[in-house]
Amino acid sequence: MAHPERLALYLPSLAGGGAQRVFLHLAKGFVHRGYEVHLVLARAEGPYLPQIPHEVRVVDLHAPRVLASLPGLVRYLRRERPFALLSALDHANTVAICARSIARVPTRVVVTVHSTPSQVVAHARTLPARLLPLWTRPFYRWAHAVVAVSQGVADELVRYMGVPAQKVRMIYNPIITPDLLRKAEEPLDHPWFRDGEPPVVLGAGRLTAPKDFPTLIRAFAIVRQQRPARLMILGEGEERPALSALVQELGLEEDVSLPGFMQNPSPYMKRAGVFVLSSRWEGLPTVLIEALALGTPVVATNCPSGPAEALKGGQIGALVNVGDVRALAEAIQSAIDGKLRPASQEDLAPYTLEYALERYAHLLFGTET
Repeated sequence: MAHPERLALYLPSLAGGGAQRVFLHLAKGFVHRGYEVHLVLARAEGPYLPQIPHEVRVVDLHAPRVLASLPGLVRYLRRERPFALLSALDHANTVAICARSIARVPTRVVVTVHSTPSQVVAHARTLPARLLPLWTRPFYRWAHAVVAVSQGVADELVRYMGVPAQKVRMIYNPIITPDLLRKAEEPLDHPWFRDGEPPVVLGAGRLTAPKDFPTLIRAFAIVRQQRPARLMILGEGEERPALSALVQELGLEEDVSLPGFMQNPSPYMKRAGVFVLSSRWEGLPTVLIEALALGTPVVATNCPSGPAEALKGGQIGALVNVGDVRALAEAIQSAIDGKLRPASQEDLAPYTLEYALERYAHLLFGTET
């Protein structure tokens, strides 16, 4: 018999991505609701490890890669028998579904999808990634439910991935938390954010091709020709050398900073003149919602599939075409000039932690089948 109030959250690691941050929010929220929460990691590594709440038990499967964590997850399920197992990211989702079947336990398995499948496949650099829909489709059918983090992702799960519609649920990520608002008030000792300094254009995310930071840098170069401004991009990743080279090529070394991964980006967001999301595709962009919640003007590409939903079709932020450098520059100018409408509490309500916890609790522990 499964433990009625034990929840397992399964991830490959705590690398610095949006899905990992979401799971940390959920872990803390469920602990505060009285649940016993286990954070099960294929490998316990990544910059978010210090943020794990002390009440959460960490289970390290010590696997060299995600697929190799299957035996360890099977043993964990047989030993601990959680009532529900919630996973994220495609390889981990597949392992979670297989582990539950092999372990022959009554644990409910709910998997979450944080990216638009068609875009992931279209931009895949390897054959296994391009075959993603083919090898995940049969597994997702065996999950108790598949959670999409935006309506666009939900539509693709049904239309593109062939997941039965009755299996799919849409739950926005729990992005707006008391911690977010509290951490935004922490002091920020950086000369660019002092009173009287030029406005800072802020980007944030892993330095990878899908985020398309070259377009942001080129757009900033146009803005910089028109007015004093600075660009800061928070994050780390394999595109750093190429981005640094582009900054040098455009002669922007004095006005562009790539300071790396930040444990707490909230003070930067709150004090930025504008937050810019230049992505080619997204599931639901966490950083965009955080910026809206902190009252920062937002400019985003109208990429599949989250930004248009979050910005209500451009009502509470600016949307531009993917890769359109000049349009992005013009939108940044408008944001700095204060021409964008801020988000209201009603706009932001679906992205609060309490809203997500209610939906997930019903799905994981309630009567929904």
